[in-house]
Amino acid sequence: MLILGLVLFIGLHLVPTLPAVKAGMLQSLGEKRYKGMFAMLAALGLILIVVGYARAPAEPRLFNSFIGARHGAPLAMAISFILLAAANMKGHIRAWVKHPMLLGIGIWALVHLLANGHEKATILFSAFLAFVVIDLISVLRRRSYKPFEPVLKYDVIAVVGGLLLALLVMTFHRQLMGVAVVPWGV
Repeated sequence: MLILGLVLFIGLHLVPTLPAVKAGMLQSLGEKRYKGMFAMLAALGLILIVVGYARAPAEPRLFNSFIGARHGAPLAMAISFILLAAANMKGHIRAWVKHPMLLGIGIWALVHLLANGHEKATILFSAFLAFVVIDLISVLRRRSYKPFEPVLKYDVIAVVGGLLLALLVMTFHRQLMGVAVVPWGV
């Protein structure tokens, strides 16, 4: 179930890396139906990932987790959440990084891959890390970036919102994911 969800979710998100395929789908379905089907199938893929990951056995352990990744995870995740928040805002962070969502997902995937070591975690986070690399190569090759005039208030919103969300997730990580990641977590 986990692998099926990853194939569906990541496969859909790789469609833009094939401009001719995406253009053909847009032409045959129309933009609204394309976006609607994309959203529904992506949601289904995400549900399969979450349920599949929860149902997958914790063992076997493929490698010991890297202690630096475990200790550095809170800082890395704060940066990741800030980048994710900045992804759709016309701020200086997005103007400088160009593709903050991909970088944020890449940081999330890498730190979680190195901090775990279980087979199911390795499958999950390696798949997302591979997606980020493929998509980043594609967007750079296609020069998929539209310049804009950055506004500082969007950076403030991204930093404050990203930090608050990161602290919230870290606080409730044990209840959400079964693993406490910070001393103040509940």
